[in-house]
Amino acid sequence: MERLARTVIRHRLVVSLFWLTMFVSGMLAAGQLGDRLTFDFSLPGQPGDTAEKQLMETYGVSSFDTFVAVVTVPAGETVPGSSDAVAGVFDAAVTAAPGVQITDFASTGDEGFLSEDQRTTFALVQGPLPAGFGPGVEATLGPALAQAADQAGFESGLTSYGLLSAGGDTEGPSVLAETLFGAAGALIVLLFVFASFLAFLPLLISAVSILTTFLLVLGLTTFSDVSFVVQFLISLIGLGVAIDYSLLVVSRWREERAHGRDNEEAVVVAMKTAGHAVLASGVTVAISLVALLVVPVPFLRSMGIGGMLIPLVSVAVVLTLLPALLSKIGPRIDYPRIRKEGVASRGWSAWARAIVHRRWWATGAALVILAVLIFPVFGLKIGTSGIDSLARSGAPFETLQKLEASGVDSGVLTPIVVLVPGAEAQAAAEAAAAVDGVRLAAAGTERGGLAVVQVVPTRETVDSSGNEVVDGVRSSVEGAVDGEVLVTGAGATVEDYFTAVYDKFPYVLALIAVITFVLLVRTFRSILLPIKAVLLNLVSLAAVFGAVVFFWQQGRGSDLVFSTSGTGAITFWLPVLIFAFLFGLSMDYEVFILARMREEYDNTGDTATAVITGLGRTGRLVTSAALILFFAFAALASAPGTDIKVLGTALGVGILIDATVVRALLVPALVSLFGRWNWWLPDGLAKVLRVEPSPLAPR
Repeated sequence: MERLARTVIRHRLVVSLFWLTMFVSGMLAAGQLGDRLTFDFSLPGQPGDTAEKQLMETYGVSSFDTFVAVVTVPAGETVPGSSDAVAGVFDAAVTAAPGVQITDFASTGDEGFLSEDQRTTFALVQGPLPAGFGPGVEATLGPALAQAADQAGFESGLTSYGLLSAGGDTEGPSVLAETLFGAAGALIVLLFVFASFLAFLPLLISAVSILTTFLLVLGLTTFSDVSFVVQFLISLIGLGVAIDYSLLVVSRWREERAHGRDNEEAVVVAMKTAGHAVLASGVTVAISLVALLVVPVPFLRSMGIGGMLIPLVSVAVVLTLLPALLSKIGPRIDYPRIRKEGVASRGWSAWARAIVHRRWWATGAALVILAVLIFPVFGLKIGTSGIDSLARSGAPFETLQKLEASGVDSGVLTPIVVLVPGAEAQAAAEAAAAVDGVRLAAAGTERGGLAVVQVVPTRETVDSSGNEVVDGVRSSVEGAVDGEVLVTGAGATVEDYFTAVYDKFPYVLALIAVITFVLLVRTFRSILLPIKAVLLNLVSLAAVFGAVVFFWQQGRGSDLVFSTSGTGAITFWLPVLIFAFLFGLSMDYEVFILARMREEYDNTGDTATAVITGLGRTGRLVTSAALILFFAFAALASAPGTDIKVLGTALGVGILIDATVVRALLVPALVSLFGRWNWWLPDGLAKVLRVEPSPLAPR
């Protein structure tokens, strides 16, 4: 790190010009990236995905989001009595939206498409797989349906799970707006920390990091699909990570300057100490995202690759551009110097002393708090958000309400699509209709010797209870027909994700824990501290998932804050994404705090002093860094769509829990309890890992 720092200082003009080039190129790349990202949620090799591809290949439509078109005839009339006029309304809507497939009462004669009073009917409409945010087939389907129904004197509406989930927003969330919101919150924290124009330097570093990452991801899209979610991760997580790393280095630089070092030496020492911690932290975050790379899900893999680039690029910028700028203009922009860094924070030092003196009480209090937070996790359900947690206003919501009031349950939004040989369509429909929890099963169109059977459950197939219906339909149809049976739809997708991701996830978790442990042994020169760090990270994550279950799944707070009812389940792709990012980001603070404690212990040989001084020096930084990341995740939670809100709140709450209960209370208490055993690294293991040994100190 010292050689790197001195090289950067000697060639700071070249370094600055390089990053300026990357910054400008990144600005150009950011404008092009949105059109290169994909909305592919496929699961290659899984049964539901195989069925979905067959459906798209044969019919050109997808079950990704089935639209439910609803028509209600005037009082005194019935749908069967006005069948020609009702059919004409649906035909007009389908004609205006070419490429869609419709299944309704007119095409099947199944009375399951009628309400109890026979005044309302619905049609299942499936169109091409959406290619991104913005108006899709619904943009023409909805107005055409409304116009045709109005001309016939009928009422109409259009709804779907996707329309309800988007909350009526068809334009999609704004990456720029959310990033600016997060940056504004970060600037407030930075102004408090530095109380000088230095507050703007971490923002500059984050801008270079974000735009450089955009440039690299644009290059990645030339030979690989990248999920649209990556742009939000880069902007908001990249904002927080780059600022956090800059905060640590700049604060140490100020501290060394306050101790009388000249500017360049202060930069070198900051790089040797804080820079080393930043490097270890960035690599740890990147390693945690291995979880997303090894699962056989393309869109999660792309988020893993994009996610790994975030800390790695941030580390590269912080360890090169930041020292170059500090060595040149640091003293000039450190004005006015209201806050001094010559001594540790009095408040945090006092807090650390209290923990050291009452370490058993502190440990017990932290464990009780974590136990309370963890308890709800035992009720975790993985699936997709329940209908009640989606939009509460707008035309799609009103249409669903009218359907439910007429006796049609919400399962109509998540039909089970069964593909069978054409000659077996009727037998398949009869077998599916006999399954408990099924409202109707109707044989639809036939093409290329393949027939589609639309199975409408009474309740939406979004969690384990819905999976029972899907399994029942699959088993019943397979036993009743000859030939291959393919099943797709929302319920089948949930089952596919369980098989593809969660069946093997414990092995992935073990791999990440081992790699992280080895890295931290090298960083802390200790056996016990890395074990504690990994275990506390897992405990912290359990607390986060417990909070998510309490707040979102059970709805105890989501209604008050977001006007959203309990989701009933956590969307299947969220837990693995939350784990991957929080495991690494939480470890950031562990590295920041323990690296400083290790440094102080090496200087003094006293654990109590190491805890007090280490926390006194890093407590304010860790808290400030957590607030910055929290603002970034709060911006993410402001996006439309329940799933994005769950992701943003989970990451934000996770960072706060980790920075307060875990790192500011439990970690110093445990380090104080473990005493000299914290710092022990035997000679044999040290030689294997090529680090300096740390013998066990005498009592």
